[in-house]
Amino acid sequence: MRLKDKVALVTGGARGIGQAIAMTFAREGADIAVADVNLEIAQKTCSDIENLGRKAFAVDMDVTNYEKVEEGINKILDKLGKVDILVNNAGITKDNILLRMSQADWDAVINVNLKGTFNCIKAVSRPMVKQRSGKIISIASIIGLMGNFGQANYAASKAGIIALTKTVAKELASRNINANAVAPGFIQTEMTAKLPEDIKKKMQEAIPLANLGTPQDVANACLFLASEESSYITGQVITVDGGMVMA
Repeated sequence: MRLKDKVALVTGGARGIGQAIAMTFAREGADIAVADVNLEIAQKTCSDIENLGRKAFAVDMDVTNYEKVEEGINKILDKLGKVDILVNNAGITKDNILLRMSQADWDAVINVNLKGTFNCIKAVSRPMVKQRSGKIISIASIIGLMGNFGQANYAASKAGIIALTKTVAKELASRNINANAVAPGFIQTEMTAKLPEDIKKKMQEAIPLANLGTPQDVANACLFLASEESSYITGQVITVDGGMVMA
């Protein structure tokens, strides 16, 4: 197993892409802390992980609040003993064109997506520096690389995550800590499942591989970055997008 006896913290890990990452890591031998604002669903995901024979711990964590993040990570350390891997997956969207975007919607997306990622990295870096090892994986988006109509806040937050990742990679490399980002494209989620068929068709036509990705596709990339196979990779962005962004 590629993550035998490792401990991973996955934010937004109760469902969707985060759940796929948590389950994939567990199948590869890791114990998992599932951090989410929806504790009930997080606990169900933990039950599924425990059914695989791994330890799991659900944490009610508001990533926008540094004190709450630090408190949650201390609980994880008490329960699971360490944190080897952090996956910053928690994120939201509040789409609108720039001229109609409210200050509240701008702040909400930046606070969860970018500040939340900063808060989690800052809090988890202390125990990682002490143990002189760690893997930090942040979920960005191809929207952070190319922009998108009606998503100024989301694009800015994801571009910020990419820049933050590169900086963290440089600052923590001397402590044997790798920091990388995964940038998904159009992925099959509850949100995309509700889109009209004509919109889905247009999305697929823009993808060279001609189909939407799955949460498992993203989880597979995260697994590689969490494993020892990526020990000489840091400060990079892996796009999981069927070829949409080729730069």
